[in-house]
Amino acid sequence: MRSDEAKKGLERSANRSLLYATGVTKSDMKKPFVGVCSSFTDLIPGHIGMRRLEQFIREGVIEGGGMPFVFCIPGICDGIAMGHTGMHYSLPSRELIADMVQSITEAHRLDGLVLLTNCDKITPGMLMAAARLDIPTVVVTAGPMHSGIYRGRKLSMVRDTFEAVGKVQAGTMTEAEAEQLECEACPGEGACQGLYTANTMACLTETMGLSLPGCATALAGSARKTRIAKDSGKRVMELIRKNETARKFMSKEAFENAIRMDMALGGSTNTTLHIPAIAHAADVDITLDDFDRLSRSTPNITKLRPSGEHMMEDFDYAGGIPASLHILKDKIHNTPTVSGHSTHDIADAVQWIDYDVIRKTDNAYYPEGGIAVLKGSLAPEGAVVKQSAVEKKLLQFRGKAKVYECEEDAIKALFDKKIKEMDVIIIRNEGPKGGPGMRESLALTSAIAGVGLGGSVALVTDGRFSGGTKNLSIGHVSPESFDCGPIGLVKDGDEIEIDLPNRKLNLLVDDAEIEKRKAAWKKPAPKFTTGWLSRYTSLVESAAKGAVLKNGV
Repeated sequence: MRSDEAKKGLERSANRSLLYATGVTKSDMKKPFVGVCSSFTDLIPGHIGMRRLEQFIREGVIEGGGMPFVFCIPGICDGIAMGHTGMHYSLPSRELIADMVQSITEAHRLDGLVLLTNCDKITPGMLMAAARLDIPTVVVTAGPMHSGIYRGRKLSMVRDTFEAVGKVQAGTMTEAEAEQLECEACPGEGACQGLYTANTMACLTETMGLSLPGCATALAGSARKTRIAKDSGKRVMELIRKNETARKFMSKEAFENAIRMDMALGGSTNTTLHIPAIAHAADVDITLDDFDRLSRSTPNITKLRPSGEHMMEDFDYAGGIPASLHILKDKIHNTPTVSGHSTHDIADAVQWIDYDVIRKTDNAYYPEGGIAVLKGSLAPEGAVVKQSAVEKKLLQFRGKAKVYECEEDAIKALFDKKIKEMDVIIIRNEGPKGGPGMRESLALTSAIAGVGLGGSVALVTDGRFSGGTKNLSIGHVSPESFDCGPIGLVKDGDEIEIDLPNRKLNLLVDDAEIEKRKAAWKKPAPKFTTGWLSRYTSLVESAAKGAVLKNGV
């Protein structure tokens, strides 16, 4: 066992003494040491129920013959961090989380891991660590939140509170109504109720085979979730005995399954950052081109919020990921999972599906997947859009650019009524380096919808969006403005061509003018010159490469 390096032999007497101080017995010392890595915190609704899940995982590990050790890593709630300096730290925290999980596991020579996670950057950060460590690992996602209810109407935090800001500004909602919504939209523990980034990553983790069947959608606080947690603790012991390590389940085919599921469900555009980053940690080559290739041959079979009206609870009751695997079986690679059953085994075991929520492929909402990758003179390395959330009339769009150097300037212009129909809102200096950290623009996209312009303007940025994005919102434009990407050369009034069916994003300015602007361009000063974000700015790669750090850092 790996843990023998820290606990076996005369020369490890001092090590054992410290372990005994934690309550380990002599018989425990002979067992595999299993880390239960929890992201519990009182700060995030998706994580406040984890203390209970930790105990059930521990029980499962003990029943399976192991010795569990709980250790914690911090997490950031994007919804709370949004709209101020805090959002700069969200995406960079993914790298810190991966480093911390790797550091604790290696330092204590743990034999296996159960990763207890839920929210946006925490799940991919933990998965990156699992790929680097390549030891037996099971992932438990803590589950979606129940929908809120207000006057008989289902609520989700992302749509009903963020869009309320724009509605109040537009005069279509009172401040008293908005206050009532904010009190009712989040009824308790769990990840935000739609197919936003947290729940998308949970679904893709299960699809890859790193969680037990049903884990992604089993609701937070449910008895079913606690049973899955306990079974995950037992299951990691089986993986340890068989020496089945994380990379067995993190093959190229498994990543393709995850991407295909993402396309079928219409998940968050943030997966185009996270899946390549996790694959990079596993030494598997996944690029933006893989997303577009698989999207073209994958029908969109669900309409969960923000794209539609169904919530995660509806998806769970309809059959969740196993039902979706059943429907997509002929497109899904038959890969192993930590459950001991292959993806095709899981698909074949499904006995009931609610086809009103999860449609058959011959009745799909859209013939292609939820995400499209656009390229052209404005985005030579690529940009992403959640096409499943775009109105048909906006699939091809031409408009005049209105350029803003940050999200706050664009929001002010919107509320000052300076943005009109057929405008293409350009927001730059929000990329991995220029942001830094690609702050989410959910406040802006929600405000656009709230003031009634969602069906008549386009938004293009080198930053990113929440999984709650809808309408014609194009992000991750690469190269970013900070690296003299074409988005940094756009001027007010330039014509922009957007063509989703043909995957085009073009700046319609002649080459001579572009070269003239490029010659006059000056690199912006970094926004942070000390601390972690200063280091991050100097190390981070482009969004097209998953915003990983350079040279394997």
